Amino acid sequence: MAALFRRELTPVQVVKKSREDRFSAREIISGIFTDFIELHGDRYAGDDASVIGGLANLGGQPVTVIAIDKGTDIKDKLAKRNGSPEPYGYRKATRLMDQAAKFGRPIITFINTPGAFPGKSAEDQGQGEAIADSILQSMKYPVPMIAIVYGEGGSGGALALATSDQVWMFQNSTYSILSPEGFAAILWKDAKRSGEAAELMGLTPNELLANGIIEYIVPESRSHNRVFNLVRAKLLEEIQQLQSLTTTELVAKRRARFRAF
Repeated sequence: MAALFRRELTPVQVVKKSREDRFSAREIISGIFTDFIELHGDRYAGDDASVIGGLANLGGQPVTVIAIDKGTDIKDKLAKRNGSPEPYGYRKATRLMDQAAKFGRPIITFINTPGAFPGKSAEDQGQGEAIADSILQSMKYPVPMIAIVYGEGGSGGALALATSDQVWMFQNSTYSILSPEGFAAILWKDAKRSGEAAELMGLTPNELLANGIIEYIVPESRSHNRVFNLVRAKLLEEIQQLQSLTTTELVAKRRARFRAF
């Protein structure tokens, strides 16, 4: 287990940094993997641009990579709803994970979302069902699964792609049941108390690692290549360990991981 980082930032400061565009999904994919081939569509309703997924090469091993993308400029962010997937985004992810399981490819997900898209169109298309199905199927896949939160990890929108053997977080990321603003609005009827909420929620990597919710904190650096090289090496190491388990052991350990909380 990784050592705890010194708390140089308060939870409020970590929340702020998690919402900054420090890394983009495509930059992460191209920085860690080679030979990425993007696949599109959920074969049901459409293709959600906020969910990028496909096949890639990790140190000579084929893997399936899925990443939530917030977008770059304003136009891109609006098109991707700032990284809030519609149901067909989650169904696309589930389709790619089904494919990975069929061909024995490890699954690696990268998460940066304030939560699933809360609009009427999403509810009409079955947002809850799409998220629930992703979580349910992820409990069954007989291949290694590692999820990495690299920005915001909000609510069920994040958990849909974080039901895995291990969850890692970038040093300045968050992982929580909902946003601090939402927490404050529900608990105190005052979203302006989000700072207090952030202190209470235990949403920082250090707190989550200490409580056994995540397995590893990825140290960040001004050199993105250094970060990507570290992640690549760690992925190869952990996937090799997970592949040493039988499929029955792998699935049993994954289920036990979540039942422990």
